[in-house]
Amino acid sequence: MKLKKSSVMRVMKSNLKSSIASSKQAFLDYIALFGSLSTLICCALPALLVSLGLGAVLAGVVTKVPGLIWVSEHKDQVFTFAGVMLALNGWLIYRNRNSPCPLDPVLRMSCLRSRRNSLWIYIASVIIFSAGFIFAYML
Repeated sequence: MKLKKSSVMRVMKSNLKSSIASSKQAFLDYIALFGSLSTLICCALPALLVSLGLGAVLAGVVTKVPGLIWVSEHKDQVFTFAGVMLALNGWLIYRNRNSPCPLDPVLRMSCLRSRRNSLWIYIASVIIFSAGFIFAYML
């Protein structure tokens, strides 16, 4: 009976560690996504509006959202933060790509779905970050 109890405890610990790692990964996914979106807002949005001849719209947006000017003035820090978050998130996705999932079929499918969603959010974040970088520093 003692052996069975210890194996159950081991499985429970494994499930707990897996769910904690999954929630940390999800948090970093969304931080990286929002960091990437901020790079897009600070640099790509104004360039797009001006290139389409919508300078008056940009002026209206700046008066309604004054924080946009601050983000644009501090674009180096915004890009640094977003790049660090993307690098950290990419490293965690790479490191956890072959981590074991729980044995329970429902939890296993949830674990695999979470990994797949994390990868897609990461890819979207890298694309958004790249677009913001091109508009901010290359155009």
